[in-house]
Amino acid sequence: VSLSLSLSFSQEKNRKTHKRIRLRIFLVTRKKKEEGERQRSLKKMPSPPTTTSLSVTQTINGSHSFTIKGYSLAKGIGIGKHIASDTFTVGGYQWAIYFYPDGKNPEDNSAYVSVFIALASDGTDVRALFELSLLDQSGKGKHKVHSHFDRALESGPYTLKYRGSMWGYKRFFRRTMLEASDFLKDDCLKINCTVGVVVSEIDCPRLHSIHVPASDIGSQFGMLLENEDGSDITFNVSGEKFRAHRLVLAARSPVFESEFLDVVDGVEEDRDIEVTDMEPKVFKALLHYIYKDALIEDAESSSSSGSSFGPSASDTLAAKLLGAADKYKLPRLSLMCESVLCKDISVDSVANVLALADRYNASALKSVCLKFAAENLIAVMRSDGFDYLREHCPSLQSELLKTVAGCEEELSGGGGGGGGGGKTRSVWGQFSDGGGETNERSARQQPTWGEVNGGGGGGGAERSQSVWVQVVNANNGSGRNNNNDSDDPMAED
Repeated sequence: VSLSLSLSFSQEKNRKTHKRIRLRIFLVTRKKKEEGERQRSLKKMPSPPTTTSLSVTQTINGSHSFTIKGYSLAKGIGIGKHIASDTFTVGGYQWAIYFYPDGKNPEDNSAYVSVFIALASDGTDVRALFELSLLDQSGKGKHKVHSHFDRALESGPYTLKYRGSMWGYKRFFRRTMLEASDFLKDDCLKINCTVGVVVSEIDCPRLHSIHVPASDIGSQFGMLLENEDGSDITFNVSGEKFRAHRLVLAARSPVFESEFLDVVDGVEEDRDIEVTDMEPKVFKALLHYIYKDALIEDAESSSSSGSSFGPSASDTLAAKLLGAADKYKLPRLSLMCESVLCKDISVDSVANVLALADRYNASALKSVCLKFAAENLIAVMRSDGFDYLREHCPSLQSELLKTVAGCEEELSGGGGGGGGGGKTRSVWGQFSDGGGETNERSARQQPTWGEVNGGGGGGGAERSQSVWVQVVNANNGSGRNNNNDSDDPMAED
C-alpha cells in the first residue's frame, strides 16, 4: 500500500511538472509569434512624414510725399522747432516727417536745415529702413538722397525704441546752399520719404484652407424690402406708399418696437401709417438703412458740393436723414450722417451745421463744429450762417465761447516756450490788431474766461450773453479798421 501510494504521488507530481513545462513553452512560443507579427506590421507601415518651415524676414515698404510751401516764411521759427507732415501708416505704425527750417542742433546756429522721420504711434523696438529724398525741381533728376535700401548696413536696420523716436540728419543741407539750389522753387520744397518696417514670420505650408465669405445678411434683408414678401404694414408718405415688416422695424428701432409690439395681438394686423413729417426720399433712405445697415448712395454724396453746401445744410439728404435717425433712435445711422456732414465743414457752413447738430442731438458732429468754429472764430463770425446762429440758437453762444476758452488754455498751457503764446494770440489778437481807438476798445472788451465759465443759473447765462455781444462788437470794430489800414499785419487773416 505504501509503495502504491508513493508511486501514485510521484506520477501526479510528474504530470504537474510536465504541465507547467508545456504551459511555459506555449507562452514563449506565443510571445515570439506576436513579436514577429508586430515586426512585420511595422515594416509595412510608411515612414513618418518630414515637416518643413521657413522663417522669412522682410520689409513692408511705404512712401509719403511732403510738400513745404512758404519756405521763406517758415524761416525764423526757431532752432529745434519743426514743421510736421501729416501722419502716414507703414507696417502697422504711424510715421511723420519733421522739417526743421532753423535746424535741430543749437550748435549749428541755424546754418543747416534738419530733416527727420519720427515714429508717431505707440511701439517699442520698431526696426526699419529709411530713405529721405529732397527733390530736384529743375527736371534734371539730381535728387539729394539718403537711403538705407541700396547699401549693406553693418549693424542692421535702425531701431526706434519708443513713440517719438526719430531717424534723420541734423545737417541735412546747408541752408545758404539750399536757398540757391534747384531744390527750392517758387518758395517750395518737396521731400519724399520711404519707410521699410522689418517683420519676421514663419512660412509653413497649410494643407487645407476654407474661405468664409463676407456676411450678406444686409443684401438678403434688402431683397426682403424690395420684394415686399411677407410685408404686414404700409407707410403713406406724402402719397407715396412703402411696404415693410413690423418685426424688422421693431428689431432695429425702439420707437418702432414700442409702436408695433405693444399692440394687442390680432388688432391692427395690416394697417396704413401716415408719415407727415418726412419726405418720401428720406423715408426710403431710412428703410434702406434699417434693412441693409448702410447709407443709401444719395446720402453719401449729398454733401459733396463744396461751397454751395453751407447756406443749405439742412436741405441735404444726409441732414434730413440725421433728423430721422434722431426721431427713431438709431444711433449708428446718426453717426453715419454725422460723418458725411463732417467732411464738408467750412467757414461758411459750420454755423448751420452746428445748429443742425444741436437740434438733432448729434454730439460728435457738434463737438467737431465747436472746435472748428473756435479755431476759425473771426472768419466764422463774418459768415452769413453766424447771424442765424446768433438769432435762433442762443444756447450755443456760451458753448462756443467755452470751447474758445478751452482752446486758449490748451494752447497757452501746452505749447511750450513762446510758441503757445503766439498761437493763443491768434484768437484774441485778431480783435486787437486793428490799431488806434479800435485796438484799445477791443482790448478793453476782451472777456475773462472765468466770466464765460463761471456762475450758475441765469446769472451765468447773462454773463455769457454779455461777453458774446462784446466779442461781436470787437469783431465789427476790427473789421472796419482792417478795411482802412492796409499795413495791418493781420489784415489778410
